[in-house]
Amino acid sequence: MAMEYRRPRRDSARKMKDTQTLLTDLRQFVAERDWSQFHDPKNLAMLLASEVGELVAEYRWVAGDAADAHARAGAARERIADEIGDVGIALLLLCDRTGIDLGEAVAAKLAKNRARYPVETARGRAERPADS
Repeated sequence: MAMEYRRPRRDSARKMKDTQTLLTDLRQFVAERDWSQFHDPKNLAMLLASEVGELVAEYRWVAGDAADAHARAGAARERIADEIGDVGIALLLLCDRTGIDLGEAVAAKLAKNRARYPVETARGRAERPADS
């Protein structure tokens, strides 16, 4: 039986930075290094894929039922957080370059997924619909 996911409690003093603040910081970081010349959409998509690969590698050989504990364990947690940071940077840079609002894209995709995976037929099932 799979372990039910429970969202870890967040320290109320720690707030997630908003996307616009992160984009401002990223744009400055990139400009200071004159890296925008390397940040076309293809290169950014490739960067995103490679960073996701590094995140996936942190879970290689970890049993599925041990993945939650692994993600909370000291050194592993720090490495996973670093890779999530890299994935987030690459995704935000790609969104910025292509003019795609991340929040709007996620909201639109969630609406499509709600229609495609109605609760009545999808609850507790991992299979994709036949029309995939």
